[in-house]
Amino acid sequence: MGLLSEGSPLTWDETKALAQHVREHGIEQFINLFARLKDRQGDVLKWGDEVEYIIVRFDDKQRAVQVSLRAQEILAKLNEKEAADPQGVKSLWRPEYGAYMIEGTPGKPYGGLLAHFNVVEANMRYRRMEVASLLPENEVVMSITSFPRLGCPGFTFPFAMPTPDDESCAARSNFFPDEAIFPGHPRFKTLTRNIRQRRGEKVSINLPVYPDRDTETPVAGSIPSRPDHVHMDAMGFGMGCCCLQLTFQACNISEARTLYDQLTPMCPIMLALTAASPAYRGFLTDVDCRWNVISASVDCRTREERGELPLKNDRFRIYKSRYDSIDSYLSPAGEKYNDVPLVLDETLYKRLREGDIDHLLAQHIAHLFIRDSVSLFSEKVHQNDREDTDHFENIQSTNWQTMRFKPPPPNSPIGWRVEFRPCEAQLTDFENAAIVCFIVLLTRVILSYQLDFLIPISKVDENMQNSQKRGAVLTERFWFKKNITAIPPGEAQRTDGETQATKQEMPQNGTTEEAAGAGTDEYELMTIDQIINGKGTFPGLVPLINSYLGSMDVDADTHCTIQQYLKLIQKRASGELMTTATWIRQQVVSHPEYKNDSVISEGNCYDLLRKAKDIQDGVLPCPELLGNNINSKTTDNIPAAIEKHLTKRC
Repeated sequence: MGLLSEGSPLTWDETKALAQHVREHGIEQFINLFARLKDRQGDVLKWGDEVEYIIVRFDDKQRAVQVSLRAQEILAKLNEKEAADPQGVKSLWRPEYGAYMIEGTPGKPYGGLLAHFNVVEANMRYRRMEVASLLPENEVVMSITSFPRLGCPGFTFPFAMPTPDDESCAARSNFFPDEAIFPGHPRFKTLTRNIRQRRGEKVSINLPVYPDRDTETPVAGSIPSRPDHVHMDAMGFGMGCCCLQLTFQACNISEARTLYDQLTPMCPIMLALTAASPAYRGFLTDVDCRWNVISASVDCRTREERGELPLKNDRFRIYKSRYDSIDSYLSPAGEKYNDVPLVLDETLYKRLREGDIDHLLAQHIAHLFIRDSVSLFSEKVHQNDREDTDHFENIQSTNWQTMRFKPPPPNSPIGWRVEFRPCEAQLTDFENAAIVCFIVLLTRVILSYQLDFLIPISKVDENMQNSQKRGAVLTERFWFKKNITAIPPGEAQRTDGETQATKQEMPQNGTTEEAAGAGTDEYELMTIDQIINGKGTFPGLVPLINSYLGSMDVDADTHCTIQQYLKLIQKRASGELMTTATWIRQQVVSHPEYKNDSVISEGNCYDLLRKAKDIQDGVLPCPELLGNNINSKTTDNIPAAIEKHLTKRC
């Protein structure tokens, strides 16, 4: 979830008083870090995935299912291996927001061998089995994006009651008790309390209910202005969801900026393709994805910043939550597509420019730093700006965007990195591995073929909203570049972030008209099937990956595994296979307890997750979701002979 500083959390009033201190020193820390590391070269491809899991408890006698609030206890046992042998463990485990959640990553990052794609799924299986070995028979670790009845009475075990009138509570939610927030680190409750207090009221998440034949309005618990919406009022409804994320190390800062930009238009495509969360607070909703739920769950903007009142006490009108899609590209090739006016702190922008930060990167950082810190520890207030980066990371790590540009940590062998953040968690390790390998392979193709996916930021924003609609993977069309194999001459070679437009020192993005001037014939509306599988002269992303693989030395087992993964991606895109969200909907509405009223009963949820468990365990085939014959050749380790003789790297 980001930076986990140790120490004593400050109150919101104390944190607010230090907001400018954190911003100014965070900028100085970034300037110093950049000066040391801007010319760093030669880092090799390393990458890894992060899968978030929910601990689920089944009560077979009552046909009930709950989230189990034992993450802290389980994490303590999981972390014993790392403490004993930090270099030798196959997995690493970290806390997440929910007291029922854990996050697992590979023990070490994967590298540049194509054979590494054949160990991803096996490592995910190992992680799942490692957790399962610590659970009693009635508990299961599941990689589900959202627990369908989160916020319903009795959804936790042990039972916990929301206490909205208790001023000492962090969330003060009508539905989500503080006991469901991870208790093992103060960051989580501190964020919850400070976001609520900074906003001046509880967060307000409202999703349109799925309109079935007998759906009642107003929906139970809805707010008067949104009677046909499912209302949620706590950070836990968003940050209590699970996702699948990837981080890549680039060879230098220029490559990192290129990947950041080129993957940005892929974010809504992958969000729709991995859609897995149609159910919230015991209702089917009319959306398929978690993104806007999390965005609203941490929206700390005041009414002035949201544009509901004229600016008087606050500095900026801010157009998005701090959890949302990115607002500007970082590479010179992307500058002309920065068509959304960028709100930034001009004083900090000028300081960054004085610190020898180029325009595109300076405006990106100055935009992130319009936010206040929402979690600060007393031990971290005063730092050495030449060596520490906690103030920078304090703001950076609480801008939860679709992509994250990550500088190297100080005094570390780790290089410039890019994090890809939109994907929803899938039921099985096979699916999660397929998504991971597809995206990593796509980065190799982007760099090898110099592909160009860039479209105006405004079009990416439009795609992000459309990607979350019910059935979007089949029913929506998305703006995408027509000719992805042609980067304008010269732009691919620029690395300093400066172009003619930036010489004027304008700390703003361009206008919509300027981006449109590049020619709307550059991009068009396409289906995800067309983007993934191709149409006419547009080659399709999977065929391009296969073309790339055809030029590489790939061992037979790895080739077999990759092809299984690519087929899953292709069939999800074409509609031959369902998304997880569509499968969940189908299970809910076909259940004998379902009354065509959009409500997910306890028994319905129990049977849904029981079936999901059997599918993830390989006990129950699910050809409509996974296809047939999905046995990949995944293995725990790269065979020594392959590692020795494979010289071609991806």
